[in-house]
Amino acid sequence: MVVYSLYILNKAAGLIYQRDFNEGLKRLSSNDYLVLSGTFHAVYAIASQISPVPSSSGIEVLETETFRLQCFQTLTGTKFLLISEPRQQNTDAILRRIYELYADYVIKNPFYQIEMPVRCELFDRHLATYIRGIP
Repeated sequence: MVVYSLYILNKAAGLIYQRDFNEGLKRLSSNDYLVLSGTFHAVYAIASQISPVPSSSGIEVLETETFRLQCFQTLTGTKFLLISEPRQQNTDAILRRIYELYADYVIKNPFYQIEMPVRCELFDRHLATYIRGIP
């Protein structure tokens, strides 16, 4: 199975982290990544408002024939978007583990400012190691 990409959005829809894990993916421009994060944030908000289920959290999974997008939103509003093969199993558990790595190596970093872009080598390294080990 393959994990393609990870996006982390702050509560204001700003893209604070993006990483591709598959070399064959088409690279987007910086502006395209920002548009993508803003669009997802807006659709997520609309979905939570029009849902027939009270207190719906919005879009959690989007599946197509070619990819699966799984969203995990933290209590602070930070969204983790994981794009993988449609058959990738346990994507919710993968996202929770990524969130743990984010908390350990980004949030606990005394030099990191909340809501700002993530630039943390330890997070990058541990994330890559974890993603490579996913069956």
